[in-house]
Formats: sequence, C-alpha cells, structure tokens
Amino acid sequence: MSAPHVRLMGVACARGGRLLFHGVDLTAGPGDGILLHGPNGIGKSSLLRICAGLLPAVAGSVERQGRIALTDERLALDTDLTLQSALKFWAQLDDASPTALAEAMEAMALAPIAKLPVRMFSTGQRKRAALARVIASGARIWLLDEPANGLDDASLGLLGAAVELHLARGGIVITASHQPLPMTMALRIDLAAHADARI
Repeated sequence: MSAPHVRLMGVACARGGRLLFHGVDLTAGPGDGILLHGPNGIGKSSLLRICAGLLPAVAGSVERQGRIALTDERLALDTDLTLQSALKFWAQLDDASPTALAEAMEAMALAPIAKLPVRMFSTGQRKRAALARVIASGARIWLLDEPANGLDDASLGLLGAAVELHLARGGIVITASHQPLPMTMALRIDLAAHADARI
C-alpha cells in the first residue's frame, strides 16, 4: 500500500460564478503539515473540501491516498447524546478502538464532561469535541478548518500537542486558519496570492 499523500496540481475553485483561486500546487506526505492562510472568503474552506473530495476543482488535478478526517464549522455530533456516546458512534463507524477514543478524549481534556449532553457545551468545548472525533478516527490525513476558533490558550496548547504528535507518527495535517496556530507547519500557502475576482 502506498504512503498517504495529498497532491494538488494547478487547482482552481469557483463558487457562485466567481473564481476564488487558481494555480494552487500542494504536495503533502507523511509528517507534513501545511497551513492555508488568507482572509475570510478567500477560499480556504473550499480548498480543504477539494482535498477531501467533497468539492470538485474546476481546473487542475487532485490526487489523494489514505483515510481522511475533516472538521469544519459543523459539529457533526448528535447534540442530544452525551459526549461519550456521540464520539463512540463515530468511533464505531471509523472502526476505532476504545483505547483510541479514550486517548482522543484525554488529548482534548474532555474526560470531565464525558457524561454531559453535547447540547450543553460551550463553543470551545464543542470545538474540542470535534477535534477529538478527528483524533479518534485513526485517519492518517487531518483536514482542519479554523481549528482554533473558540479555543482558549490552554485548549490551543492541546491542539498544538495533538497535531505535533500526529505529524511525528507520520500523519498529514492540512489546516486553514486566519489566525496564528501553536504548531509547526512545514509549508504555508497564502491563497490571496492565487485569488482572482474575474467572473
């Protein structure tokens, strides 16, 4: 089986009749971290969705190998369930072990609220829960859309540690953010340099 990777060559994206960006090249292999940077509306989220195969590119080619886990502004957890049950649902779909789930919850310091319904969570707690879902998935490729939104300094430290561990284990992280992140990214792509306002 080939090593996990994501490779974009000359990728362009259009939404609502507008070309958001063009000519984006990206290659990520085991241990690589890539930061997609730029102001809101520049297409960072769209590029992550292209990487995940959820949005087609209007030009260029996309190649990916390996399981992918994506977290964005959608929580993707049943808010009527307790956190433990909501994460267990996804862990079973991902064929993740109970140990992996426990480690993910520990990584995001969620054990103290594991028995509470997700609907009671603050914005920061929901973000940590979403990140725990990604960690527990066992996916080699993490796509993180604005992962720092709603996190306090302590939670930012947890995020940085989780990403660094994933990279050290040969994982791939591609993250989009308009704010500084507490992690080492091997490559930074400024989407503003690829922007095009033409229709």
